[in-house]
Amino acid sequence: MGASQILEDINASVDFDHRLAQYDIEGSIAHAKMLEHVGILTAEDSAQIQSGLLQIAEEVSGGIFEFKRELEDVHMNVESRLQQIIGPAAGRLHTARSRNDQVALDFKMWTRAALESLDEQLSNVVDVLLQRAQQHHADIMPGFTHLQCAQPITFGHHLMAYVEMFLRDRSRVKDALARISECPLGAAALAGTSYPIDSQFTASALGFSRPCRNSIDAVSDRDFALDYLFTASTVSMHLSRLAEELIIWSTTQFGFARLPEQLTAGSSIMPQKRNPDPAELIRAKSARVFGNLQTLLVVLKGLPLAYFKDMQEDKEPVFDTADSLRLCLRAMTAIVEGLEVNTKRMRSDATSGFATATDLADWLVRGLGLPFREAHGITGRIVRLAEAAQLELHELTLEQMQTVDPRIQEDGLKALDVDRATAARLSAGGTSPVRVLEAIDEAKQRNTSRN
Repeated sequence: MGASQILEDINASVDFDHRLAQYDIEGSIAHAKMLEHVGILTAEDSAQIQSGLLQIAEEVSGGIFEFKRELEDVHMNVESRLQQIIGPAAGRLHTARSRNDQVALDFKMWTRAALESLDEQLSNVVDVLLQRAQQHHADIMPGFTHLQCAQPITFGHHLMAYVEMFLRDRSRVKDALARISECPLGAAALAGTSYPIDSQFTASALGFSRPCRNSIDAVSDRDFALDYLFTASTVSMHLSRLAEELIIWSTTQFGFARLPEQLTAGSSIMPQKRNPDPAELIRAKSARVFGNLQTLLVVLKGLPLAYFKDMQEDKEPVFDTADSLRLCLRAMTAIVEGLEVNTKRMRSDATSGFATATDLADWLVRGLGLPFREAHGITGRIVRLAEAAQLELHELTLEQMQTVDPRIQEDGLKALDVDRATAARLSAGGTSPVRVLEAIDEAKQRNTSRN
């Protein structure tokens, strides 16, 4: 392999940056309009350029545009084709522009669209979680800490925890979209341009709030890509946690839920098994997304200002993340929507593992006026009594409890009822079905208001 071929192979980016084609064309049309607006381009040249670019856009969308590797990147491919269509006038398009600000613009526009798409998908998964939470707002299940039965909660309350996570993710998207709203076009190579351009005209035409404030930062900034990757990583982490619970719940040992049949896979040897492959892959793909964030951080960490070819490595991690995350969100939305919930098994397990021990301790505080630490100690001794007798707390008689502390009364037994225990937790954000319904209504408003 000759040196020229090696250079082409390592330098070419069109194999992946062809995704930017529609944004490159949009940016070029806006640039041509601006050049005409300030008198740098004649109306005739501007019209020719715009007409040619629109033809290229149709070729790209129709799948007939030929991307040539020897032309290195998407920008030169579009420019070369424009010259074929309209001739020498195509050469005027690059006036007052560099590939440095051009690629920064295209990548920003692509990432902005990816953020908007992510926000829509997050809204969809929140909608499905809210529907299931409403359906199960009063269904009892065990709440866990350390994966051990802790206190009874409602399944709706548990799902609402994920609603909060994904709504926070939507707020991160909103923050990233606010920061991305500065247009780099006009920065040229790094120092700006001597042509009398109107950068605000271009920014407004492309849906940005303003031009970038510093031309060096405009071409060297990739914070917007990091913002996307960080947000995507957090979303992936939340998806992975939910996937993990769905995997656990669908085991025979738990039996809390059954995943949709069409979103499980059979075993090659064991005919009775249905494996939660999509949920497992959602969990695994989070590692891939995290790795992409780390990749771009390491690419950027040692770069002086302004532009270096290293920055060509910024796009593949972002593109790969967007593809992975889009698929994972689609899969998770479908899984939650089709989930079969075994409320009977959940309720049964909520009465085991001494889940209402805290409620008994709370009754000792309220009913007998004991300090909580003393009540905690008494309840612990009652739990050990139940363990020795191989009984659950609610199976103990009043007489058995009074062997630990004779002050315990009949009302103390009522505190062990799981329905009563969950209904009593009326504090803000608590698991009481009343609070869960309030939280659902409020979350619906937040999810709608961010659309």
